[in-house]
Amino acid sequence: MNNRIRTVLFFFFLLFGYPVFSQLQAAETPAGMRVSLEDAVRIGLEKSRALEIARLDRQMAGQKIRETWSQVLPQISADFTYTRTIQPMVLIIPPSPLFPSGQFNISTDNAGVANVNVNQSVFNLAAIAGIRAANIVRRMSDEAYRNAETGVITDIKMAYFDALISKDQLRLIEQSIARWEESRKDTKAMFRQGIAADIDTLKAFLSVENLRPDLIQAQNRVGITMTKLKNSMGIPPDSSIILTGKLEVLPSSYPSEIAAAYSEALASRPDLHQLELQVKAEGEQVSAVNAEHFPVLSAFGKWEKQTGFNDDTRLADALWPVSSSIGLKVSLPIFTGFRISAKVQEAKIVQLQTKTRYEDLKANIRAEIEIRLSNFRESQKRIEVQSKTIGVAERSYKISLLRFREGIGSRLELTDAELQLNKSKTNYLQAIYDYLVASVQLDKALGRTSSQVLTAK
Repeated sequence: MNNRIRTVLFFFFLLFGYPVFSQLQAAETPAGMRVSLEDAVRIGLEKSRALEIARLDRQMAGQKIRETWSQVLPQISADFTYTRTIQPMVLIIPPSPLFPSGQFNISTDNAGVANVNVNQSVFNLAAIAGIRAANIVRRMSDEAYRNAETGVITDIKMAYFDALISKDQLRLIEQSIARWEESRKDTKAMFRQGIAADIDTLKAFLSVENLRPDLIQAQNRVGITMTKLKNSMGIPPDSSIILTGKLEVLPSSYPSEIAAAYSEALASRPDLHQLELQVKAEGEQVSAVNAEHFPVLSAFGKWEKQTGFNDDTRLADALWPVSSSIGLKVSLPIFTGFRISAKVQEAKIVQLQTKTRYEDLKANIRAEIEIRLSNFRESQKRIEVQSKTIGVAERSYKISLLRFREGIGSRLELTDAELQLNKSKTNYLQAIYDYLVASVQLDKALGRTSSQVLTAK
C-alpha cells in the first residue's frame, strides 16, 4: 500500500509539481539587466565616485562662504571663571594701630566672574574682499562639477562603444567562420563527386582553423570591454548586463565652421569658465591683501558680573555687582617689515600665472576643436564610402560561391571574395565606431551638456 501511494505521489509531482518547480527556478534565475546608452549614462552619474567628490567640493565651497561671512557678523562669547584661594593675596602697607602687621588681605576664599563679550566689525575691506572671493569659489565649484560630469559621461560613452564594437567584431568573425564551414562542406561534397581536388579540402579546413585564434581574441576583448564598461558605470564587475544599443549613424548637428565651433566652446566649456573665475577670485585676493594697508574699525561691548566671599558667608548673601562697557577700536598697520607689499606682489604673480594658463587653454581648445571636427568629417566620408562597398562585396561573394559550387570558379577566387567581404564589413564597422567616438569627443570639446550629447539607441 505504501509503495502504491509513493508511486502515485511521484507521478503527481511529475505532472503538476515539476512544471511549477521549473517556473520557480526560472523566476529565481537572475536575468541580465538590459542597458541602453542612456541607461548606462544615468547609472554612471548616480554611482560615480568622481561626481560624489565634486558634490562634496560644492558643499565645501558653501561652508567656506559661511566662514568668510563670520568676519563681518557679530562675535558673541561668554565665559565664567571660578577661583578658590589657597593662600590669600596681601597688600603690604606701613604698620598702623589698625594693621599692626603691615599686611592687608585683598582676596576672598571664593571668587567668581561672568563675562559676556560682543565684537562687531564696522569697517574691514579685507573681509569684504574675502566674501567676494568666496562667492566666486562657489561658482568655480559648480563649473568643476560640470567638468567632472562631462568627463564621466565621456568615459561611459567611450566604454559603451568599445563594448559594442568588440561584440560586433566577434559577430563578424563568427559569420566568417560560418561561411568557411559552409564552404568546407561544399568542398567535401565536390571532392566526393570528383569536381574538387584534395588540396581544396585542406585549404578549406585551414581557412576555418586559422580563424580560431581570432575568435578567441575577440571573445577575450568582449570580456575586457564589458568589465571596463561596468567599472565606468560604477556597478560590480560580476553584474550581468545586456547592451541594447548598437553602432549606427545618428543625426547630428555641429557647426560647419571652426570659428563657430570655437565660439561655442568658449561660451560652454566648464574648464575654461573655471579658470576664468579663478582669475577673478585671485583678483579679489589681491584686493584683500592690499586692504591690509587700511585701518580696521570694530565695535565692542562687555557685560561683567562678579562676586567674592569667604567660606563663612552663604552664597545667597554674597554680593554680585554688575559692570558694563562699550567702545570702538581702530587698528592701523604702520610698518610691517614689507610683509603686506610682498604678499600683494605674490598674489599678483599668482593671478598672472592663472591668466597665462587661461590663454594657453584657449589656444589648446582652438586646436582641439579643429582636430575633433576634422576627425568627425573624416569618419562621415568613410561611412559613405564603406556603405557602398559592402553591397558590392556581398554580391561578389555570392557570385564567387555560386561559380565555385558549379565548378567553374576557383578556391582562390572564393577566398579572395571572402576576404574582401570581411574587410569591407570590418572597415564599415570601424568607420561607424570612429564616427560615434568622434561625436563624443567633439561634444566634450564643445562643452555640451548631457542633454545635448549624441546618443545611440
